[in-house]
Formats: sequence, structure tokens, C-alpha cells
Amino acid sequence: MNPFDPRQIRRAFGRAAKTYTRNAALQRKIEARLIERLEYFSGKPARVLDVRCGPGHGSALLRKRFRSAQVIALDLALPMLRQVRPGWRRPLGRVCADARALPLPDASVDVLFSNLCIQWIADLPALFAEFRRVLKPGGYLAFSTFGPDTLHELRASWAAADAAPHVSAFAHIAQVGDALIAAGFRDPVLDTEHFTLRYTVAADLMRELKAIGATNADAQRTRGLTGKAHFRRALDAYEGYRHDGSLPATYEVICAHAFGPDAGQPRREAGAEIATFSVDALRGSRR
Repeated sequence: MNPFDPRQIRRAFGRAAKTYTRNAALQRKIEARLIERLEYFSGKPARVLDVRCGPGHGSALLRKRFRSAQVIALDLALPMLRQVRPGWRRPLGRVCADARALPLPDASVDVLFSNLCIQWIADLPALFAEFRRVLKPGGYLAFSTFGPDTLHELRASWAAADAAPHVSAFAHIAQVGDALIAAGFRDPVLDTEHFTLRYTVAADLMRELKAIGATNADAQRTRGLTGKAHFRRALDAYEGYRHDGSLPATYEVICAHAFGPDAGQPRREAGAEIATFSVDALRGSRR
């Protein structure tokens, strides 16, 4: 899987800040599935973190569910973060930061929620290690991501036009699960579901993707404008998928949850197991 360009991701989602909500019906549906997974967490969190919060719809749901918790909405794109309504009685915290380097102390988060973020990060082991770092022992992680079957029709249509990458490649569910286990997360549960959206013409799908910021962020992508001839060939190739008067767009969605490991539980790095203990814990073991 090719690396992604974080600057392109930030730009694309920043530009989509004002058009995201009215074009994100599927994202809302997946968000609802992920909210349901919070039933598996029985604790009363003091701090909840929404990673890649977008315009903050999920953050508002988290605040409603965990009324006594501090809810932090975090996003890479500042224009998107500005769309978040903080509220006034229990205002949301808003933080502009990269999910790969969370500006939070170790073991400071009880629940980490992330809807459709991690597909934009190629190094899943490093990302989950960062999630583990900020989660308290026994804390709860719930996230969703797209799998490799996502937009396979669009990917194949562009492949018929030229050899350049136009649709980002996403990790398989097995890769996601392996990265969770390597980071030391306990009791991971992952499942996959396919959704099919339908469009009158392929150009409508492409416009919708741009409106939500889901453009090509492959670091190996071709820079500059795509020629009209290439674009026309891709549209013509997509017509081969037409059925009952419409064109399908498939999304493979992976939803998962897991629990943060106990203090000192080892993690795997470079083929070795590494355990971390606090100095106080080590001192206490000598008594």
C-alpha cells in the first residue's frame, strides 16, 4: 500500500469543510453503527477523544452519550474543525492535530472514537501504538475504516484510462487486526459490511467525493490536472457497470473495537516484545 500525502489530505478536507455535511450520508450511517459499539463499554469516562471529528456530528453524539465526560474533537484540517459547534453548557474541546502525533499525555483518555480516519494513514502499527499511548489501561477504542474493495468500480475504470493511481488503496481487515494485536490491544472485534450507493452518472460520484474531501491522496499520484481524454475514458469504462439505469459505487466498511492493554502488557516492535512500566510501579514491586 502506497504512503499517503498528509498535506494533500489536510488541503482536501479543509476545502470540503462547508460541503461535507450535506454530502456525507454514508458517513453518518457508518457513524451510527460505530456509536452502537459503545454499548460494549460499561465505564464512566472522564475524557473522550474523537479523532478526525470532521464537522463534529459524532463529537456531539459522544457528548450526549457521556454527559459527565470532557469530549475533545480533533481534526487535521483547521477549516473542518471550525465547523464544529462547541456548545456552551458543556463545550467541546477542539484540537487541530495529526492522529499520528496526538497532543495528549500518556494514559489520559478513557474512550477513543474514530469514524473513517485510519484509511488515510498507511502505517497502522505506528497509529495504533499512538492510540495505545493515550488510552488508559482498559480504555476503549472504537473505529471504522474503509477496506480494499471500496470504490473498486472507480479504480478499475481509471485503470482502463491510464496507469496512474487515481483511487487510494486501503488496508485489508486482516492487516487492521494484526496491527491492533501488535500494539497490544485486548479482545479486538472486527467485522466488515458492504454498502452500495447508486448514481445516474459517474461524474456525480466524483463530485460527491470531492465535496467530502475524499480525493486521491496517494503520495505517488500524478500531479496536475487530468486530461479531458483520460477523464472521458474513465467515464466510458464506468458505464460497463450500469445496471437498471444507474451506476454502483461499492464501499467496504470495517468497524472495530478493542480495549487498551493493562499497564506493562508487552507490544510487538520489530519482531521483539517490549513492555513499559512506570518507575513507581517498579519501586512498588520491591516492597
